[in-house]
Amino acid sequence: MGRITASRKQLKPDPVYGSLLASKFINCLMYDGKKSTAQAVFYDAMDLIKERLPEAEPIEVFQQALENVKPSIEVRSKRVGGAAYQVPMQVNRVRQQSLAIRWVLIAIREKKGRATAQKLADELVAAYNREGAAVSRRENVHRMADANKAFAHFGW
Repeated sequence: MGRITASRKQLKPDPVYGSLLASKFINCLMYDGKKSTAQAVFYDAMDLIKERLPEAEPIEVFQQALENVKPSIEVRSKRVGGAAYQVPMQVNRVRQQSLAIRWVLIAIREKKGRATAQKLADELVAAYNREGAAVSRRENVHRMADANKAFAHFGW
């Protein structure tokens, strides 16, 4: 993928919520090593979520949103006898998390015209409610896996 983020061993919990997942997300959100900017964007988004959903804890909204975006199954290309088949396969836990983070970031970077913190808050609230661009991408992946389940016997 080209972009390197902090590995599991050296990842420290974020300073406000003490969450490893939030720390990983901030590292993936970061551009050009500007971690303080990425943290500011993330915590501003958490404040916006707190305003919109006062009854819910913002970090729990964030965790549930990522949980709702995680794919359980995906398609992988497999060459069999000169033909490439899209074979549905289970997704391991680490890849589920990285795909969820990546899809949320892609969703907020595609939208233009507003501050990143606002776009992030919108997308996380939408994902928390099982809607939005990242969740629709997950649904597309699941739909594709379901359409290609006839080739599941190639997955060894």
